[in-house]
Amino acid sequence: MLKLNIKNETSRLRAVVLGTAVSNGPTPEIGEAYDPKSLEHIKAGTYPIEADMIKEMEAVAEIFKKHGVEVYRPDQINDYNQIFARDIAFVIDDLFIKANILPDREQELDAIQYVIDQIDPDKIIRPPEEVHVEGGDVMLWNDHIFIGTYKGSDYKDYITARTNIEGVNYLKELFPHKIVKEFDLVKSRIEPRDNALHLDCCFQPVGKDKGIIYKSGFREESDYLYLVNLFGNENLFHITREEMYHMNSNIFSISEDIVISERNFTRLNTWLRDQGFTVEEVPYAEIAKQEGLLRCSTMPLIRD
Repeated sequence: MLKLNIKNETSRLRAVVLGTAVSNGPTPEIGEAYDPKSLEHIKAGTYPIEADMIKEMEAVAEIFKKHGVEVYRPDQINDYNQIFARDIAFVIDDLFIKANILPDREQELDAIQYVIDQIDPDKIIRPPEEVHVEGGDVMLWNDHIFIGTYKGSDYKDYITARTNIEGVNYLKELFPHKIVKEFDLVKSRIEPRDNALHLDCCFQPVGKDKGIIYKSGFREESDYLYLVNLFGNENLFHITREEMYHMNSNIFSISEDIVISERNFTRLNTWLRDQGFTVEEVPYAEIAKQEGLLRCSTMPLIRD
């Protein structure tokens, strides 16, 4: 049996689901794009090709192996995008919570059923249908749960709005002993530089007390200031609009002092090393074209 345990983003990782780019399928049509960044690359003819994405994901798998992390990969679904394991489910404490994702992504959960079968059935939760919550919007920080959402009255018009207020309230009820804080995120259907698809597109904790943040990803300045007050401004690395677009806040922690980051994130990686982190650099720029990066393609199951 897998004894799930996830209480934050940075404790020592022991087991993780890493997505796969094998048999990723053809480049989507313009009408099939889920987010403005994929759309931009489909239109430009620069959408990533499978061979490049497989190489990028294998580089991550190698680093996990190097650090003794148990890695689970989804079963292959032919001609189907299975890269973003974070969207389909997430672990809080010892509970495995299935996300109510965009309906045509349900097969992605079936592809990790062999992992789910190793979890105590009492610890598996499927929220009611009206509850929308995706793993990229859920971030654990010990006694806090940070949740990205979109509070606009036009929520249903945005395919980029993935977590609703019902999702926030559901997690508040499920974890009454935790501080559940939601953040209203900026969304755009057409401009990827102004679209925080998930909370991890504009914020992520690293180490014991630090974080990466993009101020303009938050619709309310008070939400941004909440994090500044909690972490301390001197502990936050502020990224630019262009760095947000390239997904600088979407790196992944193996432990409190080891992170996996994209090799082109020069300014961020320098800062991380200055703060004492070991930075494992990987190529991930092709996968980033789909508005997701390292955190999006991983689903942690066990951290110490």
